[in-house]
Amino acid sequence: MTVSDSGEPAQTGAPPVSDPLRVDAVRDTGLSAAADAGMDRFARLVGELLGVPVALVSLVDADRQFFPGMIGLDDPWASARQTPLTHSFCQHVVTDTRPLVVDDARADARTRDSLAIPDLGVIGYAGMPLTDTDGHVLGSLCAIDTRPREWTARELSVLEDLASACSTELRLRVVSRQKEQARSEADALAERLRITLDHSLLLLRAADALADTTGLADVRRQVRDLVTSDLKPVYVGLILAEERGRMRRLVDTTGSAPMESVYEQYGLDDAWPTARAARENRTVLVRSLADLERDYAAEAVEAFISLGLRSAVCVPLPGAVIPLGTLVLGWDEPHEVDISEQAVLAAIAGYTARAVERAQFVDSRVHAARQMQEAMLTDLPTVPGLQLAALYRPSAAGELVGGDWYDAYMLPAPVGSEEGTDAADAVAVSVGDITGHDMRAATLMGQARSMLRQADLDHPGQGPARAVSAFEHANNRLNIGASGSLVHAHLSPAGNGAWNLTWTNAGHPPPLLALPDGAVQRLDEHDIVIHPALRTPARTERHRSLPPGSLLLLYTDGLIEQHRGNINRAIDTTGQSLAKRRHCPLPELLTDIADHVAGPDADDDIALLVLRIPDTIPEKGLPSP
Repeated sequence: MTVSDSGEPAQTGAPPVSDPLRVDAVRDTGLSAAADAGMDRFARLVGELLGVPVALVSLVDADRQFFPGMIGLDDPWASARQTPLTHSFCQHVVTDTRPLVVDDARADARTRDSLAIPDLGVIGYAGMPLTDTDGHVLGSLCAIDTRPREWTARELSVLEDLASACSTELRLRVVSRQKEQARSEADALAERLRITLDHSLLLLRAADALADTTGLADVRRQVRDLVTSDLKPVYVGLILAEERGRMRRLVDTTGSAPMESVYEQYGLDDAWPTARAARENRTVLVRSLADLERDYAAEAVEAFISLGLRSAVCVPLPGAVIPLGTLVLGWDEPHEVDISEQAVLAAIAGYTARAVERAQFVDSRVHAARQMQEAMLTDLPTVPGLQLAALYRPSAAGELVGGDWYDAYMLPAPVGSEEGTDAADAVAVSVGDITGHDMRAATLMGQARSMLRQADLDHPGQGPARAVSAFEHANNRLNIGASGSLVHAHLSPAGNGAWNLTWTNAGHPPPLLALPDGAVQRLDEHDIVIHPALRTPARTERHRSLPPGSLLLLYTDGLIEQHRGNINRAIDTTGQSLAKRRHCPLPELLTDIADHVAGPDADDDIALLVLRIPDTIPEKGLPSP
């Protein structure tokens, strides 16, 4: 309702009682058909000051009146604190927007047919309008007598004053409620803005983190860490589409989800929500276990239960033609993924797809490089009077190839020596590391290894230093560009089961010699590293006699660099492991040392070569065990 220029109420076109603006104003008071201490106080004041048996603060809704303030009514009205409009005199106050004063309701044309007369006993009635700041009449403050009553001017004046005070209270209620609602809306807006900001930051972090990934395992790890911190899923999985309509899950190597190994592969056409997302190229929501049981395979249900999930979302990874796979997030409680969150997940899936494509390309190249690298690490020769074993272990990250190598081969007999002499049983061993972790490093490693062999073959009987110098000369003159470190050694029988060791060390970690009594010595002497920019030095040789029962261990720095900043301690730990396990079979010995010193997750390649001088002398020509 509005007010005309003359001060009289102007009709809005809707019946005043059901006017939606007025009904909304009633609702804004926050009052209902429940007792309110403040409104009950106004009703008591009316009853006491006017001496009436019934007094009401009556607010009129579209189809009822209710009494937040009330005295004097009997049940059932006292308990209900409301009546339909068929029992309402107050609706006339609202409709006319002015007081209604009736001495005998039974004789007044406006009220004589009201059910309030027989049901509530209303005979005498005086009601004053209760208004808000916009002029809406919300109801009335009314005095009721159960018998005819002539209302005095003083009584009506008191009732009018009380109605004015009650209106003020209602207006304060409205303002307070509006402020509370505004605060709530502001809080809600602030929360939406916070979520939007969090989502934006998440996308920025995703773009940055996934741009640097190089392997599929790294992609999975980065995606899991990103979405877990913001969206709080308890499970994050990555399933890739492969050839022949297969899906393959990237298994978390921590083993935290055994289900991943059980259901590592399944068909693109199988009844899994992840397969459906990739097959139909759309986001698939799983809102409950019941949804899963109704629409998908028993295996999918079992996997869902094993992870403790109650809801999940499966987002396709966009590809050039068909999706590359599916990103799946699961929660252990109901989780509604709204439009904003779906958009964020779609963007993350896009970043993830690009990272997957890049990782698959890198993985294929690394796999080929590793095959080439391992193919160059040939089998060890059988040497009478020696036991040999080697171990090559790629870095756990699996992302890079390196220049680590080991080698062992029979040396040619010096010119003039006779076949069958001890000189013909000499053997060369080496361990080295070409600088770099890429295809070039692996290629240079193969060249260096072959060139060192060639140098030994071309300079029979001239020692390991001569071979290394010849390799460096060719490396520099031919601009091959190899740099790094190595230990190169020659061994020849010395009689009575002992062997002579001659070696040269070009900036490499020191070989470790375990003596028969368990003592371990570092062979620390070394020259500078190999590098084309350095002046080629005169390589020096050292000599030792190895008695029966000795072990010699050569290794690359990947074994000891896991103890960052304390390489000496790592070398000591390696020596202790060598002494403690010196009687073990050599392959087992090397595995134990690698596991104990570097651990299972070494981030650099490791090459190990060990030789043992047996305590017993094998017959000539028989292979060593």
